[in-house]
Amino acid sequence: MGLITMVSTSSSSPTAPSTRANLLVLLGLGLAGILLLTRKLKRAVREDFGAFVQKLQLLPPPQPAPPKARHPLTDLTFAVSDVFDIEGFVTGCGHPDWASTHGAASKTAVVVSTLVEGGATCVGKTVVDELAYSINGENRHYGTPTNPAAPARVPGGSSSGAAVTVAAKLVDFSLGVDTVGGVRVPAAFCGVIGFRPSYGALSNMGMLTISPSLDTVGLFANDPDVLRRVGHVLLQLPFGVQRKPRQIIIADDCFELFKIPFDKLAQALITSTEKLFGRQALKHEIFEEFLCSNVPSLKKFHTYKSDAKDKTSSLGMLANIMHALHRYEFSNIHEEWLKTEKPVLDPVISAHLNDAAEISDTEIEKYRSVRNEMRAAINTLLKDDGILVIPTTYALPPKLNAKELLSEDYKLRSYSLLSLASLSGCCQVTIPLGSHDKCPTSISFIARQGGDRFLLDTLQSMYATLQEQADVLATSKQSGRAGNPEISADVAKEKGNQAYKDKQWQKAIGYYTEAIKLNDKNATYYSNRAAAYLELKSFHQAEADCSKAIDLDKKNVKAYLRRGTAREFLGYYKEATEDFRYASVLEPTNKRAAASAERLRKL
Repeated sequence: MGLITMVSTSSSSPTAPSTRANLLVLLGLGLAGILLLTRKLKRAVREDFGAFVQKLQLLPPPQPAPPKARHPLTDLTFAVSDVFDIEGFVTGCGHPDWASTHGAASKTAVVVSTLVEGGATCVGKTVVDELAYSINGENRHYGTPTNPAAPARVPGGSSSGAAVTVAAKLVDFSLGVDTVGGVRVPAAFCGVIGFRPSYGALSNMGMLTISPSLDTVGLFANDPDVLRRVGHVLLQLPFGVQRKPRQIIIADDCFELFKIPFDKLAQALITSTEKLFGRQALKHEIFEEFLCSNVPSLKKFHTYKSDAKDKTSSLGMLANIMHALHRYEFSNIHEEWLKTEKPVLDPVISAHLNDAAEISDTEIEKYRSVRNEMRAAINTLLKDDGILVIPTTYALPPKLNAKELLSEDYKLRSYSLLSLASLSGCCQVTIPLGSHDKCPTSISFIARQGGDRFLLDTLQSMYATLQEQADVLATSKQSGRAGNPEISADVAKEKGNQAYKDKQWQKAIGYYTEAIKLNDKNATYYSNRAAAYLELKSFHQAEADCSKAIDLDKKNVKAYLRRGTAREFLGYYKEATEDFRYASVLEPTNKRAAASAERLRKL
């Protein structure tokens, strides 16, 4: 757009100086106009955060006549990543060479049509990473969308624009593609909910194929109720009773990969779980050990790679396997177009595709056997009512153009976490949970493959409480009423409880000791450590811990019982009897205390 003013002048005119002055004035006004227009254009870009590549409108059909119910998604708006076909529009896939070598789509993608028919209005196509290949969110061809939650940092990819439209509240929800994290990463970086359904749960017809064995359609939303409504329409879920999880399993070693302190997130999760489902629902898992025990093909793969000097963890191996499948399948699917058109690609993508040529069919079969066993193992672990909790990403969103984005360590750690759902085919939801260093933080819930309804129900039932607990902890930290040591101590205690349940007594003692170092004023930590010492027959240590617990809490029944047990084994029968009797006074219904006191009285 622009306004062009043509002025005719003559050097022979006696009024030439005046004309020149007028010309200067006009030029000045023209420049001012250009500057004003530029500012308006910049403002327009900021308003949509550079998220859209094309604005359009797909309107839903008319509402059915009463008494029939209205369309389930009425009044909702959405955007789609530019990997989904819309009839009459070219699908650009984040690269101008792709757009210029492909015609307009003859049909609209199945998932887009389903949403429009369900009553939602599609308002445009959004930016994706180049060929939807990366997880960073930067696109040199169409520009990198601005992350509304952290403008100086990357929005995450590949579905960067779709996440940004939701984070900026430009739409109610949006569609993206998740292959190796394309929805989960931008959801985490932009501070919104991101949902990767179970593999094969939604139709991929009319969507760019990236890696057939990993691709899923994904969703972004700010509101768990909106996500649930949209999910039910897309998944075509019949009415069912909402189920609660029986187990919330925290993958402790996955959180050890986390580059930021997990204390606040852990406390919000633990408190919310106890409040909603009871302490018995919590469980801790060392996922490295789980993988070694339940995915035998991965062990063989370790042996196959044993010539390497630095042995990679099982989680790291999963990251490598997922990435290898990704580049191998992408290269095979698009080999003809790549050879014919010779597009100018990002150097990192080019390097990956060159590496794909070196992957043998034998290796691919090994990778697929690991994937199949992973799927069976996680489905067995979670069953129909379990939720696995992991961090969504390894770190906070990196700064724009940061060298960290090219770091092999960053990629390996990021893909280690993302590989769990991608390889197993399980469904996963990214849940924003507060902030750290002015950047969004999140955790992820994973349910078994096919457990999409259960996962959406769990999200809806826990979301408000999780946000409430995160806010409480943030406020407490700012006011100085609570600190990380206490939170860390409680996390260590929970790990100790799990180790105790698993009969790993020495490990439990280690965790309880860590809790005591962080907070030595909590009687429960000493009493719990005493229980582990009793199992190891370390009666003197158990007695000392119980005495300390009683000093801190005169009404700690368990401490009296455990000290009584320790003293009985040490031969201090009189003192043991007193402990059991006092426990019985504090808790008259405690049959063990009364029976133990009576037994010692008869000696």
